[in-house]
Amino acid sequence: MPRLVRASRPISAQHPIAEFYREEFARHHRCLQQQRPYYSESAITDVEAALTKIMGQLEQLSARDNAPQLVSSLLKKFDVVTGLSAWSDPRQTH
Repeated sequence: MPRLVRASRPISAQHPIAEFYREEFARHHRCLQQQRPYYSESAITDVEAALTKIMGQLEQLSARDNAPQLVSSLLKKFDVVTGLSAWSDPRQTH
């Protein structure tokens, strides 16, 4: 069973936002793992494969002129599956 491995690469001096994006995708992966009982194994495998592919390309994606829009769009698509944005941190509410 594939596991998403967080790369221990240093933050790129050219594209420091890539590390922020990497952590956001890792948060989606952790959320997906908590929801594993509710999805088929093939669905989990497919989403993990997509996450792994995107995380492997973050440096290149971050270098694109439309990086904020592109990565935001990808994060929103993963949010449809994980529902991460609906989970709120009680320490952050007013």
